[in-house]
Parts: sequence; structure tokens; C-alpha cells
Amino acid sequence: MLNILGKPASINVRKVLWTCAELALPHQLEAWGTGSLSLQSPQFLALNPGGLVPVIDDDGFILSESNSICRYLADRHGGGRLLPPPSRERALVERWMDWQATELNNSWRYAFMALVRHSPLHQDASLLDEGIAAWQHNMGLLERHLAGAGPYMTGATFTLADVVIGLSVNRWKATPLPHAALPAVDAYFARLSQRPAFREHGNNGLA
Repeated sequence: MLNILGKPASINVRKVLWTCAELALPHQLEAWGTGSLSLQSPQFLALNPGGLVPVIDDDGFILSESNSICRYLADRHGGGRLLPPPSRERALVERWMDWQATELNNSWRYAFMALVRHSPLHQDASLLDEGIAAWQHNMGLLERHLAGAGPYMTGATFTLADVVIGLSVNRWKATPLPHAALPAVDAYFARLSQRPAFREHGNNGLA
């Protein structure tokens, strides 16, 4: 059985859990990063020297990095669901997955650490303002895209792009900061919230 290592509150672990739920893929979760299951233990670092979750063990195949894990699971177990075979359609899905992992994630990191995690290392007011502005900018890009693309990130079909973007939208909505009016993003989030797997692993009260 697929084994997922990582704390269930992690946004990146929840990507993998949501993907498994969409694929009806049996799995078990080991809550590494909580209690005595330290991410800095030799046992965990042997699996991922970076000390980050999630990590999967799929019958002895070890893989880290959440977006790579989601791609792998969809390719291996999805039968074309969530991720098309190599094609222009697949390239569009992966484009948005890469944008989420680089541009969007990097823009929200400082503000999230300051406003939600209350990290003492992220309390510089000017850097916080810059982070919020960058996050607002990227959410504006997402708003304009969804206004023309809909109902999902690459058109009519729900894909892995929606798994990774959907969790980022959830983080945006849950973070206590001024939110610009983004009607297309709000409508997108409402569509995702109709999916049981998103209600369990995305819109579930966790940022």
C-alpha cells in the first residue's frame, strides 16, 4: 500500500492526500513532523535529506516534492484522470503546477509566516508589505486567468493544476490580510468546495 509520510496539516501533504482521494487510491499516512516522528531523525533524513514533507513510499519507491508526487501518482494510478498523457493539454496543467510552486508560493511565504505562523523571523514591516503586494499581484493574475479560462485552471476539466492552485487559494482566503475583490477566484473556490475531497483536504479550516 502507498505510504505517505508527513504531518496532515501541511499544505504540501494535503496536495498528496487530495490527489489520492480524487483517484480513490488506498494509502496510509504516517504523521512525520509531529510528536516523536522528527523530520531531523536519521530515519527520515535517509528518505529525504532536505528534511521536508511529504515523502511517499510506493512499494519501495521513495519520492519527495509534493508536485512531483502528485504527477507520479496521477501517471501511475490515474489512467488519464487529473493529468493528461504527454500533450499540449498536459503542458498547460504542468505550467500552472510550476507557477504555483515557484511564483505563487514565493509570493505568499513571508506574509504567511508573519501573519499566520507569527514567526519572530518574519516581522519586518517593509518586507511584510512587499510580500503582501507580491501575493496580491499574483492573485490578480489568477483572477484574470480564471475570468477567461473557467471553470477550472485549464478549461472544462478538473486536473492536478486545480489541486495545487486550489490549496493556495485556500491559504489566501484563510490568511488575515486585506483581500481585493476577486470574483472569478471566489467562484472557482466555490466550485472546488463542491468536491468532497477538497472539503476534506483543502477547505477544511487549515491554511
